Amino acid sequence: MLVNGVWQENWQPVQAQDEQGRFIRQTSSFRHWITPDGAPGPTGKGGFKAESGRYHLYVAYICPWASRTLMVRELKGLKGVIDVTVVNPRLTDQGWQFGGYPGADEDTLNGARYMHELYTRADPQVSGRATVPVLWDKQTGTIVSNESADIVRMLNSAFAGIKDQGPDFYPHDLAVEIDALNAYLYTDLNNGVYQAGFASSQHAYEEAYGKVFAALDELESRLADGRAYLFGDRLTETDVRLFVTLVRFDAAYHGLFKCNRNTLRAMPGLHAYMHRMLALDGIADTVRLDHIQAGYYSIKALNPTGIVPAGPGTI
Repeated sequence: MLVNGVWQENWQPVQAQDEQGRFIRQTSSFRHWITPDGAPGPTGKGGFKAESGRYHLYVAYICPWASRTLMVRELKGLKGVIDVTVVNPRLTDQGWQFGGYPGADEDTLNGARYMHELYTRADPQVSGRATVPVLWDKQTGTIVSNESADIVRMLNSAFAGIKDQGPDFYPHDLAVEIDALNAYLYTDLNNGVYQAGFASSQHAYEEAYGKVFAALDELESRLADGRAYLFGDRLTETDVRLFVTLVRFDAAYHGLFKCNRNTLRAMPGLHAYMHRMLALDGIADTVRLDHIQAGYYSIKALNPTGIVPAGPGTI
């Protein structure tokens, strides 16, 4: 991780833990917003006006948080507005690296070898982990945001005057319900699988395991009435948040993270829902199973041999 702008140690999966061995996720360090006129957003400084070609996304196909931003970029028709660099899925001792794997890119924009170099370019005294996604401003040469939830909402609304297609992922009339379900999904499922996988005590693991499968059971019941999406026939950001966890479940979380009561394939409602999401225009292009498996199984703390399982080969 970085301490006052200097890389200090080999990459470790456990960002922090409490006294009972629960995994605690780092908070995002860059929280500025792109807005239609460059005015300040809910957090951070202003000056980031929505403009075509000005901004760049750094992502990893392995990462569910980064994949949220790729999905919304696709569904909002912003591929020609914001370009993308994909990092190597295999985590190195210095974190995310550019190039060196099929489907991974060199950093032709900034010439960095590792993601942490972009963090110190944006803030020479930054401390913390160099995570993805990163939304980069080419004009000022800095990071706008490394918080996926904020980036999703920027992509949903900030570029409406330039190009906007697809649904409103955060409609006003559903905002309260979306916020509530987002919070539940994050604590019990999106981050819950990580709390199971990176638990450092039996108690912490079993607690997280219980939350994960209670959430999956509740979601399976929610979809039992035949609805297309979580809020009926309306696709929202909550569906994006759920999909990125479901699509990684059998490939990584079931085995490596010990979330092994059952596979997602054994839950017909959720499995069908995942495939409905996958069939949306452009979404299959945001999912690379080879990157997902190579990336998760490169975590030395969980898989010291580095052996990648032969299956499942399909989602």
